[in-house]
Amino acid sequence: MVSLWGSKNGEDRPEGGAEERSREQSRREAGGREPDERSRLLPPRNDGYLDPDDPAVSPYNLWSVRALRYLCVLFLIITFLWWVLLLVSMFVSPPMMHSRGSGFFDFSYATLTVGNLLVALLFFSTPSKPMEWEGLIVTFFLLIDMIIILAVGRIRVEEGWVGIASVIWATLMALSNVLTDRVVAWGKKEEEERLTGREETRRSLREWCAVLAASTFMGILIVVTILLTATLILRARDASVAPPGNLYYVDGRKYQLHLGCVGEITYDSKGNKIPTVLLEGGENPVEDTMDDWIYDAYNNGTIDRYCYYDRPGLAWSDNAPSPHSAGMTSDALSEALAIAGEEGPWIVVSAGVGGIYSRIFSSRQKGEIAGMMLIDALHEDLLHEIGSPARGFILWARGIISPLGYDRLIGAIGKGRTAQDRIYGRSAYQGGKFIKAKLQENLVANSLTKNEVSQARNIQDDRTPLVVVSSGINVRKDSQWERKQRDLSTITQNLISWDIVNAAPHEVWRSLEGRRILEKRLGELVRKS
Repeated sequence: MVSLWGSKNGEDRPEGGAEERSREQSRREAGGREPDERSRLLPPRNDGYLDPDDPAVSPYNLWSVRALRYLCVLFLIITFLWWVLLLVSMFVSPPMMHSRGSGFFDFSYATLTVGNLLVALLFFSTPSKPMEWEGLIVTFFLLIDMIIILAVGRIRVEEGWVGIASVIWATLMALSNVLTDRVVAWGKKEEEERLTGREETRRSLREWCAVLAASTFMGILIVVTILLTATLILRARDASVAPPGNLYYVDGRKYQLHLGCVGEITYDSKGNKIPTVLLEGGENPVEDTMDDWIYDAYNNGTIDRYCYYDRPGLAWSDNAPSPHSAGMTSDALSEALAIAGEEGPWIVVSAGVGGIYSRIFSSRQKGEIAGMMLIDALHEDLLHEIGSPARGFILWARGIISPLGYDRLIGAIGKGRTAQDRIYGRSAYQGGKFIKAKLQENLVANSLTKNEVSQARNIQDDRTPLVVVSSGINVRKDSQWERKQRDLSTITQNLISWDIVNAAPHEVWRSLEGRRILEKRLGELVRKS
């Protein structure tokens, strides 16, 4: 009879024997060592399938997946080379690559594509539904951008083939990334079923971190793409505003210059042609600065006719190829005037940095200049302030982010800014074309432009009647500015007047006294001619 607690000699202990056999098996699997925390808890599989965590279970086993990865690397290399070329073209325009717009939009699309491809490569082996859907959203908005650029004539012309190629390439790469993600997910499933017997539905912590990082990066790309689309919509709205003047192709039809004239050509009692006033704007377009007071002078009979133009990149004028100096702008103006059939004599009126441009123009059109008026004009010795490297870097950085248009969107939605504000008004400085024009001005201010205006001083006709009007605020605030204004009054030997307008800002016409003096001196120049 067997005892309730088992036999004393231990012959009937199946459980204990099984336990011993299990320990022995564990020792054999551990190479004769005692089991520890690194020992397998489960015996190895004998069904012919691999463990899901085995490195051999990978979508890279499929040649199609490997080929897609190599293709992504090739696309990234091509896009990066294009990105570098666009970066260089901001400073020096390669042959056949000049766009009549700022060039910042095509650079943005190239940057977006580089980022999109990098995300696809970094998280290539971790496909996920969030990444796929975010890729589809990016593709959708890029497709809208492509349609807007191709459908709106003005934008299509400004972006040129470079911008069109950039947005098409960005759209194709975004779509390619979505398809690649689907193929890799399919390949991963196929290999898991083939090597482990089932599709793996769980993810490791590392994979979840990869999915989170990829989704975050793609979310940033979505925000960028939406802002690009919104800015393009604003540009499409602005393109519907017709210029008050006419656009003329200059410099071998590389870009167009906006030129407008108000009034009719008149003659005096002796049959001599009365000079036309030619306006040269300062830091901002003429339409937003000098137009009001000069139009009042026209209405009250002080002048009979005036013409104005927008320097390349300002208001309705296209951007010129880089590099571009003040002398090149003056030559472009001469060409536009000739095409439009406009002839002198001219009384050149300029303000701020526009004084540099008008002086070069006057020296190259000596026989047609009947007078000059400089309104708180910049002296050539101060061009280093415009051409400082720090200012250039800030302009470049502003240009890079200008396609996002967040400031313009806030102005349009929250502050009631109109298309006119964005083209030539108080929001014009936020646009890519304006920033590119200022960057071009900065790059050559202390070199080409300074040499040109120095030559102009030597060439300038000494008999040209000259009026200098200075800001009283600037003169009192800066003694150097006062000395340079005094020096500007000596660029000819025929000074009519040098006026310092008390309490007048840099834009002297903003004060009533300044406007009165400007109209008075302009009338004297007309009579003197």
